[in-house]
Amino acid sequence: MYKTQAEAAEFIEGFLPHLEETPAGREVVLCVPFTDLALMSKILHGSAIQLGAQNVHWETSGAYTGEIAAPMLTEIGVRFVVVGHSERRQYFGETDQTVNLRLKAAQSAGLTPILCVGETKQQRDLNETEAVITVQLRDGLVGVDQTNLVIAYEPIWAIGTGDTCDSKEANRVIGLIRSQLSHPDVPIQYGGSVKPDNIDEIMAQPEIDGALVGGASLQPASFARIVNYQA
Repeated sequence: MYKTQAEAAEFIEGFLPHLEETPAGREVVLCVPFTDLALMSKILHGSAIQLGAQNVHWETSGAYTGEIAAPMLTEIGVRFVVVGHSERRQYFGETDQTVNLRLKAAQSAGLTPILCVGETKQQRDLNETEAVITVQLRDGLVGVDQTNLVIAYEPIWAIGTGDTCDSKEANRVIGLIRSQLSHPDVPIQYGGSVKPDNIDEIMAQPEIDGALVGGASLQPASFARIVNYQA
């Protein structure tokens, strides 16, 4: 929940020049607040940046005050949507079942969902990481088309804490996630205190296909360094 429309426009003005040095084939997606989507769609039209939303409801319309339906997103050029982010699970009652409904609704409308999975500090300390993620995948992916999907592993204990998951451990867990998919080519990202000074090490891991970036994406130069990581 950052950036008014004016602030978002200012960010893009400072960020776009950095993409001139971005290697070909590298995908950049900005998942912005709902109030910024229409403006960003116009500003980003014709650029290399694709647009994403931060949530989507499972119905196409109805008495769901405060929710946003998939057709409302696709109409303004949104292509991706984050589903099941840990903050939605932690603060707003998201469950694996509602995540599943949102994933299928997004895909039905032609959106590519970015499914977030990950464990809490307590669950990791109890050696429950594998079990927690297995259940999240099992229940979340029922009836979901894995050929139109991105998964983000975000250990909740590493989000915004500065305590990044060790890159080799992140690689191990992402390998575990991949082993449980029916489609092995699903892009799997790491998210959790991704910063300019650790992105090169993270992206050097063989199982990690990308990064879901939070706080470090709020400043153009910081985010550009992450986008332009050194392979």
